[in-house]
Amino acid sequence: MKRREPLGLDMTPVVDIVFILLIFFLVSSVFKKEELALMLELPKAGASKEVKEEKTINIELSKDSLAVNGKKVSYEEIIAEILPLVKEEKLIMFYIDRDVPYSRVIGILDLLKKHSLNKLALVTKEE
Repeated sequence: MKRREPLGLDMTPVVDIVFILLIFFLVSSVFKKEELALMLELPKAGASKEVKEEKTINIELSKDSLAVNGKKVSYEEIIAEILPLVKEEKLIMFYIDRDVPYSRVIGILDLLKKHSLNKLALVTKEE
């Protein structure tokens, strides 16, 4: 008389299917390239024009924080962060919270102008 082996579930096809699904979702998902670091309430503007350039530098300014391309920096470090990124003529997208004092905005703009970084756009929210 032959002994019967207990039937077991072969896990190899299940592992293959899970691996294929994982690769499918990784390839088909969309990753955000640059996220903003600060939660800003942008001012509204009626006459705004959408700028579509792939190579941009994002500067975010709030009452107490400053960020370059999603990385928080201090006022002294901003030029050290931006200058390596400006090898070619890149557009600087300037996101300013609506509650930021005007003197703080002028300080950053003056610093950019001092280093001949004049190609910038002030980003607003549509009305």
